[in-house]
Amino acid sequence: MSASEIDYEVVFRSLPSAVALFTTDLVYADVNEAFLGILGRTHDQVVGRRLSDAFPDDPEVPAVAGMRKLSDSLLWVAATGERDAMTLHRYDVESMDRPGVWEERYWSAVCVPVFGPDGRVALLLHWEEDITELVRMRSGRGGAGRAGVLEAELYTRARELQEVNERLREAHAREREVALSLQEAMLPAPGPLKHHRAAVRYRPAAGALNVCGDWYDLVDLPGDRIAVAVGDVVGSGLAAAGVMGQLRSALSAASRVADGPAQALEALGLYARSVDGAESTTAVLAVIDDTEHTITYSSAGHPPPALMRPDGVVDFLDQATDPPLGARPEPATRPQGDAVFTEGATLVLYTDGLIERRYEDIDAGLARLAGSLTRHQGADPETLADALLADLIPPAGATDDTALVIVSL
Repeated sequence: MSASEIDYEVVFRSLPSAVALFTTDLVYADVNEAFLGILGRTHDQVVGRRLSDAFPDDPEVPAVAGMRKLSDSLLWVAATGERDAMTLHRYDVESMDRPGVWEERYWSAVCVPVFGPDGRVALLLHWEEDITELVRMRSGRGGAGRAGVLEAELYTRARELQEVNERLREAHAREREVALSLQEAMLPAPGPLKHHRAAVRYRPAAGALNVCGDWYDLVDLPGDRIAVAVGDVVGSGLAAAGVMGQLRSALSAASRVADGPAQALEALGLYARSVDGAESTTAVLAVIDDTEHTITYSSAGHPPPALMRPDGVVDFLDQATDPPLGARPEPATRPQGDAVFTEGATLVLYTDGLIERRYEDIDAGLARLAGSLTRHQGADPETLADALLADLIPPAGATDDTALVIVSL
């Protein structure tokens, strides 16, 4: 049987564990039969209702905040695009036969993002197991014997795992804050450029750690030339921020003395071999020559710069792309391309967080970028930068950080 012949709705309804699907604003989109059986509800009593309405917390026991904890988990998953294992929490359920009477219940749960074709979080999947009997055995309210001891041990391990997860999340949040501060210090706003207006943006990923590997740089060169670069370090957090700072500085120096972008990237590739964590970094460097009205560029495995003509037509500079830094066992000459521009054109360099989405071909992201550029043709760099981010970054945030440079030509 092929995947196209499988009835996934039947599979969903037949799952032995309780599973619910939420919209990103926490409305039940669907639930399976196991969910209804365990919670003692009918389909109409759940689907189409908000979580807080379908299963509110007991107002008489404010310390038990299962609904609020589940809401926090689901909203975090919607914002970050990452799964969250809640492990163990108390979530009492109101009896449908006796309104106002709440049953003490304990759950082990996982919340998972479901992505749409555009790479954004479209639904939230919530899986849960009722472990109330386990808790009762642990507290002496259930059966005894060897089975009870083993289950009580599992309960203890689950609590320990939950505590570890909470400490890890706190540590990740602290690392994110420090890494972002370091990133901000190393990516200052550009100074005045010869004959050009420019705008730069950096947007961190929504996730706790997927930040601080992207950089941008603008450099005045001798004559009527400027160099523009963006890059993306594999990795995240403080380690990626440190590598990013070293590579950004090295490429900035190389672009001042090298004979063109290709040679500068060759020098950067050699340097990257001596920096732990720099392998597979991608980067693109473009040199704008106002005297010749040309853009000379070279790419190390990076998405192609976009050149928007004065009439709104967008060309991608993709004729000089080579593997990422350190990808080849031996150094090799990198390709270099040239493009002619006219006054009124716009050059856009960016990292993959702007265009790439999970389960989607990169061509779809490039087409979105081209469409957005054309719609906003004529805007100044600052306005255009804000418009691109608004058009292309999902409302919940991208799963990778984004660097963006826009230069009017």
